[in-house]
Amino acid sequence: MTSTHRLLTRLGAIAAVAALGLSTAACGANAAATATGARSQGKVVIYTNADDEAVTAFKHALDNSGFAGKYVMQGFGTSELGGKLLAEGTGIEADLITMSSYYVDSVQTKHHMFATLTDVKSKPLDASTPDYRRPTTSQEGAIFTNTEALKAAGLQAPTSVKDLADPQYQGQIAFPDMEGSSTGWLMVQDIIGAYGEGAEGQRILTDFFRNAGPHAEQSDAAPLKDVRSGETAIGFGLRHQAAADKAKGLPIDFVDPSEGNYSLTESVAVIDKGATTKPDAQKMAAAIIDQGRAELIKTYPNPLYEGEQEPANHSAHPKTFGQPLTADLLQQHLKFSEAAKRASRA
Repeated sequence: MTSTHRLLTRLGAIAAVAALGLSTAACGANAAATATGARSQGKVVIYTNADDEAVTAFKHALDNSGFAGKYVMQGFGTSELGGKLLAEGTGIEADLITMSSYYVDSVQTKHHMFATLTDVKSKPLDASTPDYRRPTTSQEGAIFTNTEALKAAGLQAPTSVKDLADPQYQGQIAFPDMEGSSTGWLMVQDIIGAYGEGAEGQRILTDFFRNAGPHAEQSDAAPLKDVRSGETAIGFGLRHQAAADKAKGLPIDFVDPSEGNYSLTESVAVIDKGATTKPDAQKMAAAIIDQGRAELIKTYPNPLYEGEQEPANHSAHPKTFGQPLTADLLQQHLKFSEAAKRASRA
């Protein structure tokens, strides 16, 4: 088994167990029954790990393109959907997926299960994008704060990820541990990109873990919940989620770290089921991109296609990691993070 396959197995373990019926059987059975029923009615089955804003944009694009009532969309967590892709290959009930791009690429290496996209007209800015997927969103990391809790604690808002290692913030930080959430990978990219994987980078992340203590969370949603409640004054997570809270009038603000707003893309791909591949799957993939991007870029403000303009709410320091994001690179950075976590407990 290659290191990529080992990592995919680890990331998808919970979902793979569910797919085999050893846990969460009822949930898995319900999802499978829904998908099977939809397929029997000729509907395209879409599996997605996208959050609510993206799902809403997908549905608007599909419905406005004449596909209302012709599809069923089922949401999954990233690890859960990844586990299903890994365990089931082309036997998966879905006809179409949206999923983290690095995961799509890694599963394609293992199963060769995605068809060349034939109907998408939009041209990606990244010329190296493979022909079996097209990016739907670019999700950026950022620091966010509870302005009231920050004031009550007598703290200044940090301006960099490195600042979060300062002892003054001990007990006041929440962030997603990349062992449980890919959002945590964005923070680790910030550290490695600016300070390397040597002594300085390790020290910063070790102190970061030490400052967070029990608030090194296992989901991308938990840090923002901690900050909303005032349990911590500062968090790291997805920029667009904090921006949405601020727009609602909550005492939440966000800071684009000086090291950069690193991003992870999610992509749409069509399952290659040979002669039984539904023709509408290709058309729906095209609608999600060609019709959906105008709405998606309002929430996820990174241009991904030729002709797209940066909206007013774009990040201050958009940045791309210096190496392609792959499961092998994720494994390398996970080891870096785990070493810092162990050191923080010493």
